[in-house]
Amino acid sequence: MASAAEQLAANMNMGSFAKATELHKRLLFTLGALLVYRIGTYVPIPGINSEAFLAFFQNPDGQRGILDMFNMFSGGAVERMAVFALNVMPYISASIIVQLMGAVYPPWEKLKKEGGESGRKQLNQYTRYLTVFLALAQSFGIAAGLNAQAGLIDEPGIFFIISTVTTLTGGTMFLMWLGEQVTARGVGNGISLIIFAGIVAVLPSTVARLLGLAQQGQMSAFVLLFIAILAVATIVFIVFMERAQRRLLIQYPKRQEGNRMTGGERSFLPLKVNTAGVIPAIFASSLLMLPTTVATFTAQANLPEWMSWLPLVTAQLTHGQPLFMILYAVLIVFFCFFYTSITFNPEDTAENLRKYGGFLPGIRPGKRTAEYLDYVLTRLTVIGAAYITAVCLLPEFLVSSLGNSLYFGGTSILIVVSVTMDTVAQIQSQLLAHQYEGLIKKAKLRGRGGRGGAAPARR
Repeated sequence: MASAAEQLAANMNMGSFAKATELHKRLLFTLGALLVYRIGTYVPIPGINSEAFLAFFQNPDGQRGILDMFNMFSGGAVERMAVFALNVMPYISASIIVQLMGAVYPPWEKLKKEGGESGRKQLNQYTRYLTVFLALAQSFGIAAGLNAQAGLIDEPGIFFIISTVTTLTGGTMFLMWLGEQVTARGVGNGISLIIFAGIVAVLPSTVARLLGLAQQGQMSAFVLLFIAILAVATIVFIVFMERAQRRLLIQYPKRQEGNRMTGGERSFLPLKVNTAGVIPAIFASSLLMLPTTVATFTAQANLPEWMSWLPLVTAQLTHGQPLFMILYAVLIVFFCFFYTSITFNPEDTAENLRKYGGFLPGIRPGKRTAEYLDYVLTRLTVIGAAYITAVCLLPEFLVSSLGNSLYFGGTSILIVVSVTMDTVAQIQSQLLAHQYEGLIKKAKLRGRGGRGGAAPARR
């Protein structure tokens, strides 16, 4: 027999969606916030020569593979050097550092485990402070690099550097605030949706570029068809892996309450194959962007002799290069295990099962259960890490053979598909909650009507 939740899900239709007015408000707020974000990606920073910078950015002789990736995540804001050029990457980098410190720094670890809601708010505040610091550092490096380039700035000087640092840092802080508002008052995770919107915005131009290469004869129709089939297969593979889970049987013992027996139920503990989700890919991309964004700008300037190595390193940290792929894979695997250890604690889960009388058949409650959960989760994480690494690195091998014209890679597809699935799941949960509230109201009205009809009979 289907559960109540499954019955509600089966009855969901456009009629139930039309009645969910609260969901309409949340969707409109989310769309409005993303529209504001897209407008900001077209507003250039003060003092920049937009045409000259676009020509500099599109210079085929320059090594700008990592900038292509940054430009994709920011929805084209980098090639226009807009106020949102830094996007939310400083915030993501700050989140990485705070979570790492929360695992190794005892005061922050205590704050995370025992602080409750107030501890979480305090760590979020530390993340905001660190975001400001990282945004200031990155924007200063970009401003100094632009200021050193002849013809890109209308009036080079200290005033341009100050205004650029203020503008780019302010843009990042605004996007961080906007993402938090979407999470609280909209649908889905605000930060993820901002990255999602940036990637989707450059998708048409990426497809047009590939079609243009095929039309000009620089890419064969077979290669173009292969890329299309590979993209569809990757999407199907991502959906399958994101839904894959290992279900552990949980047994609750029978107990006698008065004259009747209760308990004895069975349930399942679902463990996702990819517990970390899309976070490892975003974190790895963010860490690779953090140093190389500034390095790419400064590598084009007149460098002193002791920094002559910088252009070589920057050239190696581009798409399709062996060093980039090795660092990318190592960071993805690391963050898969790290983020999984943060989101799922086997000891706490085993203790909760023991507290409520649940146990895994054949496994002793307590320490043995925790060890078994850790055993299963470690092996699932190995599979999940291999899956994310394969999805993110497979297009890199295409880039190495096709050139930097294809930078809409596996990371982009992974983010788009995962965020879409999470957002749709939240919309469905909102509809389920609305339907459930409607059923409760109908039941209450029937109860009142029944009591009202029975009252005259008693008189």
